[in-house]
This record gives sequence, structure tokens and C-alpha cells, in this order.
Amino acid sequence: MSATLQQKLAASKRRIERRLDKPILPECDQPILTASNIHYEIASRTHGIVHGGIGAMHSLVLKLGLVDAINNGLHLLKIHLPYHESDHVLNIAYNPLCEGSHLDDIELRRNDVNFLDALGAHRIPDPTTAGDFCRRFTEADINTLQDIFNQVRPRVWKEQPDEFFDLAVLDMDGTLVETTGQCKQGMDIAYDGTWGYHPLIVSLANTGEVLWLINRPGNRPSHEGAAAAVDRVVTVCQEAGFRHVLFRGDTDFSQSTHLDRWAEAGHFFVFGYDAIANLKAIAEDLPASAWQKLERLPQYTRQTEPRQRPANVKEAIVVEREFENRRLGSEDVAEFIYQPSACRHAYRMVVVRKNLSVLKGERRLFDEIVYFFYITNIVLLKPQEIVLLANNRCNQENLLAQLHEGVRALKAPVNTLESNWAYMVMMALAWNLKAWWALMLPAVPGRWQERHRDEKQWVLRLEFKTFVQAFLRLPCQIVRTGRKLVYRLLGWNPYQHIFFRLVSVLRC
Repeated sequence: MSATLQQKLAASKRRIERRLDKPILPECDQPILTASNIHYEIASRTHGIVHGGIGAMHSLVLKLGLVDAINNGLHLLKIHLPYHESDHVLNIAYNPLCEGSHLDDIELRRNDVNFLDALGAHRIPDPTTAGDFCRRFTEADINTLQDIFNQVRPRVWKEQPDEFFDLAVLDMDGTLVETTGQCKQGMDIAYDGTWGYHPLIVSLANTGEVLWLINRPGNRPSHEGAAAAVDRVVTVCQEAGFRHVLFRGDTDFSQSTHLDRWAEAGHFFVFGYDAIANLKAIAEDLPASAWQKLERLPQYTRQTEPRQRPANVKEAIVVEREFENRRLGSEDVAEFIYQPSACRHAYRMVVVRKNLSVLKGERRLFDEIVYFFYITNIVLLKPQEIVLLANNRCNQENLLAQLHEGVRALKAPVNTLESNWAYMVMMALAWNLKAWWALMLPAVPGRWQERHRDEKQWVLRLEFKTFVQAFLRLPCQIVRTGRKLVYRLLGWNPYQHIFFRLVSVLRC
């Protein structure tokens, strides 16, 4: 970042700090919000856009070579009048980055001449054309597009430090996509009565990236197609330089028919396992010496002085109305060796015993013991560490929530299973671009290195909407001067020093 930019950012920060300084307050005899006699005009010479950060995002796409990769690898259009495949893909992916939640929101930016100028576009596809593009995809085309993303992905990973490649943690889970439509091909009814689709998501826990996505009818089991998807993704991780790979999933993904093959290939796995009768019998027969108390890590570290906890309103209502209430008394962990019937080898089976008390109002009805099982081929970790490692997979639920409500990628706006699958993949690219944006942030050696590393992790963990507000929703004046396209920021926020650090890298 240039010295001039640093000075301007520092000056903007000082100005807002003076405004927000508590000791300097105006007379409070009237409300703070005093604006009145407000008028609106249309600018005749100054042109600007709301989402000025889209220029930096497009620079990232160009630097990674994603445009050329899409156009060279994906062939859906016989002629280009005027759009190429990359124009369609990025048009859909940029929609959520500019706070669009539906295909129809593309129409707003299509009619914004300043947005078009900001991306150097004469025009962009309208929502109907975008939907027609989704309908051109076959299953093979969708897999080709995902392969293209996975060819570009290692270019981001190679910018990471060496320890990044120690272990790739692959999480897999299914999620329901509900639709109220009645004529969508491929839809079906799920186990809970939801009509729609049941896509499978394979993600990289290290960064939160979506590595593979498969759309399926709503009645399909969670694990269907997971083994084949994981095998494709493992190849990408190994070719990129990851030294070890770990698979994680809940009980639906234990997939005992594949465990031997993965173990022999040198991969690690931790899967939940159904609490079937023979496993419960083995756990109940374990001696008392085999059990150890399971110590959970604190949910967070307190940074300030301790405060008095507020009253638990929910618990009070449960007691008052005498609802049945299960309370956790203690947790114990043990392990034994177990060979699933579909496996040639035996593996560690880690079991958690939860001691529950069932209450009704103030009365204790009875005690209950519940068992949870985890199968793994990791031998160097203690049973307690295996449990915590498996439970960390729950962070993928946050990713699924972001894809549902943040990016709104897991929707079904088109009319067939394949077209909705293509739509989900292209919308999920917006989430991956957010992850790549964070991963490309440099950590400059020196006294600021630790701060830069913390900022990088902070951006990587941001919710999608917060990321858009911090780094995409930047009001900018668009100026064409000479051979340059200038985005002139019209405001300041506390995260612009992070933004300009990435911009400086993209311009190199």
C-alpha cells in the first residue's frame, strides 16, 4: 500500500474518532438526528456505484485466470452473441456479492450504466437469459465446471504458508432445499415431509470452501454419491500439495464399504457410527477402568471482567409448565477395537457415554444413558481428542447456513434438477470467492505479521453478509482517465486498510 493511501486512511480514521469521542459532545437539548429540508437531485457529471468492492473481486478473478479457465473448459454456447460462458457464470456469482438474493435482482445491475462501466461491460445477461443458461447444463457439464474451479483453487492455496498443507480436513453433509413449486423435475419428498432437493456438500474445513456439490432428489439418503465426490476432491488436495487428508461426517457417512480403501491409501477418517445393539452391548460390558471423564473445552475465553449471568427464562418456563426436560449429568469416553462386517480390517471405536437425568418440573423421573460412537483409523490421538475432532465437524452447519441464507445459493429457481444444480454451483462460487479473497491477503514479514495473520483469519471466518458490507458495499465514483479505470472511494470504514492490502497484491 502506498504512503499516500496510508495517510488518507489515517486521516479518515482520525476524523471519525473525533466524532465518536465521548468527552466531546454537543448540547443535548435536541435529538442527535437533526437533518431536515432534504432534497434529491440526479448527478449529471459524477457517476458512481454502491458496491465498489466488485472491482477488486473482479481483479481477483482475473489474477487467478478463472475467466480463461471457464471459457477454455466449458463449452455450452455455439456462438457468442455477445456473451461467453464466463460472462454467464460470473454474472450469477456476482449477484449475491452485490446483495442480490434472486435471479430477478440481476435486472437492477443490468440497468445500471455505472455498474456496467465499472466492469467494462457493454451489457450483461438479463435474468431470463441467466435462467436459460442454467438449463443448458447436463450433469457432465456441471462436473466440468466444478473441475474448472478446482483447477483454479490451487493457485490460491500455493500462496499459503507451508503449515497450511499439513492436513486437509474434508467435511461432508447433506441439506434440504425446499421448494413450493409443483412442476420442478427431479424434486421429491424428504424424510421430514419437505418437498424439494437434497444436495450433498463436500467442503474444506480449513478454509470453508465448497469443493464439490451434488444435487439429488429430496428422498435420497445423505451419503449417496459422497464416496465418489470425496475421491475426486482428494485428488485435487493431493496434487495441490496437502500431505495428509482427513474425512469427517456424521453417522450417515460411515460408509464401511470404503473404509479399508481409504485407510490403505493413507487417508484418515473420523465418522459417526450408528448406535446399533451389538455396539451398545460392547460398551455396557466395558470395565469401569476403561472409562474416563470427557472434558469439554470452554466455548469461549472471557476477555473482560465476569458479569452476573441473567436469569434463564427458558428453563424457568420448562420447570413451571412441567415439560419433560433432559439434563446432562456427566460425559465419559472409552474405546475398543471393532471390525465392521463390510471391512477386512479392525478400527478404533470411540464411545461417549452421556449420563442424562429426565425431569418433569422439579421431579426427577429417571436416569438415562445414551451412547455415541465414532469410528476412526487415527492412532496418535487420545479418545477425548477424537471426540472433539469429530464434534468440530459441526462447524459445517454454519457453512450450510451461510449457503442457505447468506449467499442464498441453495435455492431452486429453475425448473429441472440439473439446471438448479448448475445454479447452486455458480452461486456457491460467490462463497468461494470470499474465501479466496481472504486467503490472498498477504502477511507481510515484520512487526505487523501477527496482526496481518489475525486479520486474514478474521476475514476468512466472516459471515457472508458481513463480508459484503465490509468489503463490497463501498460507494465509489467511477472515473475513466487515460488507460485507467479508477474506483474513487467516497466513504471510509474501519476495514479499508485490509481492503487496500489486497488491492496492492492484485495490482502486482
